[in-house]
Order: sequence, then C-alpha cells, then structure tokens
Amino acid sequence: MIDKNIVKEIVEEWLKDKDYFLVDLETDAADRIVVEIDHADGVWIDDCVALSRYIEEHLSRDEQDYELEVGSAGIGQPFKVAQQYVNHIGKPVEVLTAEGKKVKGVLKAVDGSNFTVTTEEKVKVEGKKRPQLVETDHEYDMNNVKYTKYLISFK
Repeated sequence: MIDKNIVKEIVEEWLKDKDYFLVDLETDAADRIVVEIDHADGVWIDDCVALSRYIEEHLSRDEQDYELEVGSAGIGQPFKVAQQYVNHIGKPVEVLTAEGKKVKGVLKAVDGSNFTVTTEEKVKVEGKKRPQLVETDHEYDMNNVKYTKYLISFK
C-alpha cells in the first residue's frame, strides 16, 4: 500500500512557493491516490498535469503500481480546509448547521476556525408597520457545522 505521508510530502514539496494549497489527499488499499488542490483564482488543468507528473517522478512504479488522480476541489462542494473559507470571503455561501438548519448568506470574515456569515432577515422594527430587511451576522465554528459551501449563482 502506498504510504499517504510520503505522497503528502511530495505534494507539499510541489506546492511550496506556489499559491495553490492542498485540500484533500486520499490513498486506499488498492493503491489509488486522489489529490485535490485549490487556488484563490481557480485551478488550471496544466497545473494538475504538472503536479501529477511531479508525483509520478517521485514514486516508483517498479516498486508499486498505483492509480493517480489529481484535480481541483469541486465548485459547489463543501469546504474541507480553512483556506477555502478565506478564499470565499465576500461571496455567497450555504451553511448546514449541526442542528440541520440551512443558512444562506455572504461569508463576511474568518478568524481561525471561526467564521461569520451575514444574512438578510425580516425583523419587526419598532415604529414601522411592516417588517424590515436587516443584515444579521451569524458566527460559526468550522468544526461544528455539517458543511459550508460556495453558492453558485447563474444570474
């Protein structure tokens, strides 16, 4: 079986001095390696090919045959690492809380593992007949939500 730590070292070596970051790395008993990378401006196929070749140069197929897949973190997929939150500040997101409530809003800030989502909610304001739309901040911990993902808009 391919050692995940060895593959991770190889990937991190390639990522050094680049604006890409590792999102996920999986290996399994069938010697399948799946590497997901991301970048604030998106991932280019040429860079996935370059990383794939780099990994192949540093692993020996004579010692072990393996299947290698290098790609980007899927758009609209749940965030897996904190850097994805940082890259989406100011963009629309959907959060599924630990209690199962979906919250849609704009990712306002990230501080460590905490993040803030601003939503628009109708609130009864004193002196007004009708509820008014008010921006409300909601704070979450990345480790205590079921998922957070970028909301794709086709408008």
